[in-house]
Amino acid sequence: MAFDPEMTPAIAGSAPQSPLDLFVIGGGINGCGIARDAAGRGLSVALAEMNDLASATSSASTKLFHGGLRYLEYFEVRLVRESLIERETLLRAMPHISWPMRFVLPVHRDMRFESTTPTSRLLSTVMPWMKGRRPAWLIRFGLFLYDNLGGRKILPATSTLDLTRAPEGVPLDDRFEKAFEYSDAWVEDARLVVLNARDAEARGAQIMVRTKVLDAVREGDLWRIETDSNGTRATHYARMLVNAAGPWVGDVIRTKLDLNSREGVRLVRGSHIVTKRLYDHDKCYFFQGTDGRIIFSIPYETDFTLIGTTDADHQTPDEKPVCTEAERDYLCAFASNYFKKPVTPQDVVWSYSGVRPLYDDGASSAAAATRDYTLKVDTDGGAPVLNIFGGKITTYRKLAEHAVEKIAQHLEVRKPDWTAGVALAGGDFAVGDVDLLVERLAAAYPFLSARWARRLIRAYGTEANLILGTATQASDLGRDFGASLSEAEVIWLMDKEYARHAEDVVWRRSKLGLRMSEDEIGAVEAFMAARRA
Repeated sequence: MAFDPEMTPAIAGSAPQSPLDLFVIGGGINGCGIARDAAGRGLSVALAEMNDLASATSSASTKLFHGGLRYLEYFEVRLVRESLIERETLLRAMPHISWPMRFVLPVHRDMRFESTTPTSRLLSTVMPWMKGRRPAWLIRFGLFLYDNLGGRKILPATSTLDLTRAPEGVPLDDRFEKAFEYSDAWVEDARLVVLNARDAEARGAQIMVRTKVLDAVREGDLWRIETDSNGTRATHYARMLVNAAGPWVGDVIRTKLDLNSREGVRLVRGSHIVTKRLYDHDKCYFFQGTDGRIIFSIPYETDFTLIGTTDADHQTPDEKPVCTEAERDYLCAFASNYFKKPVTPQDVVWSYSGVRPLYDDGASSAAAATRDYTLKVDTDGGAPVLNIFGGKITTYRKLAEHAVEKIAQHLEVRKPDWTAGVALAGGDFAVGDVDLLVERLAAAYPFLSARWARRLIRAYGTEANLILGTATQASDLGRDFGASLSEAEVIWLMDKEYARHAEDVVWRRSKLGLRMSEDEIGAVEAFMAARRA
C-alpha cells in the first residue's frame, strides 16, 4: 500500500474553557518535565512555548547525562550524587535516545585547577608546593567517588589506560602516556524534550507551541493568562503558574507577571563546534586545560566530532547566542593541545551556542556559578507562581518531582511520584537491545540501508515501525527530501511531535541538517508550509 498523507490529519489544540490547575510557561526540558509529572498525577495542565519545543537551551547542551565530575571540585556533592543516580534511571526509560559512553581522561603534569574553586583554595593552603596543579591522585579519588556516590549498576567502573598501547592513545600527542577511563551517558537532548511533551499530552496536558504569553494577572485565587498564537489571542485561567522560561525566567517575572522578586538569574553562554570526525573509536575524551577549564571531544552523528563547551556571561536572553570566532578558536586550540593533528577553524562544519539560565549565587565567574536548581514560590497574597532557576538536563526528572512537591503545597495532588522507570514513547525495550531492534527493522523493511535503519531506531525506538507502516519500498514513504528523510517521517513529526518548520525537523528532531543542502531544507520548509495551510 502506498503512503497517503491525508490518512494522518494534523493535530490542533484549543484553549481550555475552565480554570486549569497549572499553566506552564516554557517548553524546554524543565517545563515539559513538570507538565508530564503533574499531568500524570491528575492535574489539569496547559503549557505554552513561544517558539518550538527545546528551541533554546534544551537543544544546545553538550548532550550528556552525566554527574558532572568537575562539580566535585565545587563540593556540590548533592547535585553530583542526584545526577549519578538519575543517569541509570533515565537510561532505562529512554534506551533509544540515550546510551552509555566511556570517557577517556588523559593525565599530565600541566593540569591546573581553576584558581577560585574550593578544592583549589584548600590544596593551595595545605599543599602550596603543588602551585595550582590538579594531581593525578586527586582525579583518581574523584573518580572513585564518581563510581560509588550514585549506586552504579549498569555502567562499568573506572579503569586505567596505557595510552602508549591502547587505541585511544593513537590520535593523541605522544606526551600523553596514561589516562583514566570512566562512564557517563549520551542523550539526544531536543528529542528528550519532545518525548516528555508527548507523554504529558497523552496524560491530558495541552501543549501549545508557537504560543507567546503576553501577560499574566492575578484575579483573586486565579491567574488570567493572555496568549497569542500566530495572531490568534486567547485567555486562560489557572490556579497556579509555573515559570519555566529558561533564559527568559527573569524577563517573565518582571514584564509578564510584574512581580517584585529579589531572585536573579545569571545567563551563561556555552558554545560548541562540530568538526569532521577526528578519530575512529566511539569513546569521548575529557580534556583539562592549563586555565583550569575542561572540554569534551565526543563522537557525533557517526561522521563528526563535537567539541565543547565554553563558559561566558551573556547579557540578555533576547540576544541570540552564537559561537563567536574567539570561542571557536579557543576550542580549536584547546583540543589541539591534545591531538597529534591540530584542529583548525577550517575543520569546523557547524557550531551552536546556548544560554544556561543559572541561579545567580554571586559566583565570581561564569564557570563557578552553581549548576544546581532553585525553586521559588511567590504568592503575594494571591494565586501562586513557581519560578524555576537553573538545573541541568540530567536532573530534569528530579527537578520536576521537586516542583510538584512545591505545587502540592498549594494544590491538591493525590497521586505520588511516578516517573522513575516509566518509559518514554518508543523506549519500551531493554538497555543494550538497540542492535537487535535495528536488525529486526531492517529485516521487516529490506529497502532500508543499515544507516537509515539505525537512525530511525535511535530516534523513534519501537515507534519506527509506525512511521514506516505497510511500506514495501522507499517510494511508499512519499517524497525523499534527502539524507533518508521521507515525507512520511516529516508528517509524523508534524502530527505527533509538534514540528512546524524545517528547522524543527532537521536541527532539533534530528541533526539531518548536517547532511542536507540548503535547497533540500528549503523543500522541506515549502512542504510543511503547504501542509500547514
